[in-house]
Amino acid sequence: MIMTGRRRRRGGKDAVAGRRSGVPPKVVALGGGHGLSASLAALRRITGDLTAVVTVADDGGSSGRLRAEMGVLPPGDLRKALAALCGDDEWGQTWSRVLQHRFVSGGDLHGHAVGNLLIVALWEQLKDEVAALEWVGRLLGAHGRVLPMSAVPLDLEAIVRGHDPKLPDTVSTVRGQATVALTPGEVQEVHLVPADPPAVPEAVQAVMDADWVVLGPGSWFSSVIPHLLVPELADAVAQTRARRVLTLNLAPQPGETEGFSPQRHLEVLGRHAPKLTIDVVLADEAAVPDRDSLEQAAQKLGATVELARVAAPDGPRHDPESLAAAYDRIFRMRGRIGPWR
Repeated sequence: MIMTGRRRRRGGKDAVAGRRSGVPPKVVALGGGHGLSASLAALRRITGDLTAVVTVADDGGSSGRLRAEMGVLPPGDLRKALAALCGDDEWGQTWSRVLQHRFVSGGDLHGHAVGNLLIVALWEQLKDEVAALEWVGRLLGAHGRVLPMSAVPLDLEAIVRGHDPKLPDTVSTVRGQATVALTPGEVQEVHLVPADPPAVPEAVQAVMDADWVVLGPGSWFSSVIPHLLVPELADAVAQTRARRVLTLNLAPQPGETEGFSPQRHLEVLGRHAPKLTIDVVLADEAAVPDRDSLEQAAQKLGATVELARVAAPDGPRHDPESLAAAYDRIFRMRGRIGPWR
């Protein structure tokens, strides 16, 4: 974790909370987009040893434009993760807003996020994606580390039934994360292009060194499953001594998982990662109409089900404090794999 001197002197509730019972657990969170941001905003409240491993298949918006023009990793999900790791004090919240700010103009800058440009500028300066993200984290006083899951830009391909609403029974291949996320059809399978991308070594090592690995919430086919399609990273998640928590979404995502039950999310995950076992499936109690069916699906992955109130009262999003409390309870009640390092 990278913290500024000012943050070390002052401390703060985000860092202190994880130290109340001694050494905090090493936690690695895998995902992308708003789902990963929700998880990170919660996890930074209970541990000071946090690493985000972020998908790099985005091809839309500002990220897609920078990727196409400059051949870089798409920075958008990395930016969102860094913003989520900012503290709740004035410094952290100011930099979080700056990082997320998008220009509005009639020219080429329109729609670009400040954080995307900052990240790409540092990539050009340092010629090292990981080091550049560390520097951004230092600037923000981030409560954790952000790593890309792969060192090369990836494309997401999906086998979709009924992508064209006029041909509901036709199965076709759809390419591009933005397209997959919004398809009106039924996604049956996803894979990455290239098929066997290299993982970032630091990401693999973080997973192997972790006490807990957290997957989800997030777009199931475009943010959660892709990590399990990078061979080295998938092997690390399967082989690590860490315990694994899978956090389910509050509701199906329009297009990508339209009509999915909570248990179907688990079934799809199991098909894409047959070697993976999970220790705990965390879900919002109001989002699970059939607990028995969810428990049966969880058992096939080796998991037990933990239900908690983790939804925000003002909309379909996770509440950071409630989600933090649920994670904290899971981490404490499920024991340790040994002394937390």
